Amino acid sequence: MLTHALQDTLHRVENAASAAGRPSPRLLAVSKTQPADAIAGLASLGQHAFGENYVQEAVAKQAGLQGLGLEWHLIGHLQSNKAKEAAARFDWVQAVDRERLALALNAHRAAEQAPLNVLIQVNIDDEASKHGCPPDGVMALADLIAAQPRLRLRGVMVIPAPHPDVDARRPAFRHARELFEALAAVHPQVDTLSMGMSDDLEVAIAEGSTMVRVGTALFGARPRKA
Repeated sequence: MLTHALQDTLHRVENAASAAGRPSPRLLAVSKTQPADAIAGLASLGQHAFGENYVQEAVAKQAGLQGLGLEWHLIGHLQSNKAKEAAARFDWVQAVDRERLALALNAHRAAEQAPLNVLIQVNIDDEASKHGCPPDGVMALADLIAAQPRLRLRGVMVIPAPHPDVDARRPAFRHARELFEALAAVHPQVDTLSMGMSDDLEVAIAEGSTMVRVGTALFGARPRKA
């Protein structure tokens, strides 16, 4: 099952990139709520990067998957009081949305570790229910992150409003690309626009995504809570 799911997802990604005339984005396997053996199964098929929403859940899995050389991304909202463990345990944090969190991650990243890769999470549709930096605050936050010696600013992450018609998400993806391009013009190291999930990755890729975050298409639907 995992073999077919990974092959099908990679084909979707490659076909969407080809149709858009864009390079294929990286695939981030969203493994939240998935057991460690499912992650190991995908890793055995060549998938290298995995995304988790919660620090403690990820740490438990990492302990059992040492030696596989996996790249770990934190993609869920991060409270500042969890910054110490996140800074030590992850290769990327994709949900940096405020100055206090950026400073805490920098303070807790060990000097012997490579700088922590950071994406700014942008609340691209200005949804009251979502975390994220407002679009007009991205440049100031980016400048602060870029000035931190233990952080490496890599780009932007967005989750658009979940319109039932995925094509209705296109303006949000386009706005995110414009922010990403403006950021890269000021900070040349910026190279990552993380957007697109299982149900809308084709639209996201057409609008310029360089990393798609896919869970359901790889692992199947998560069980509903009772």
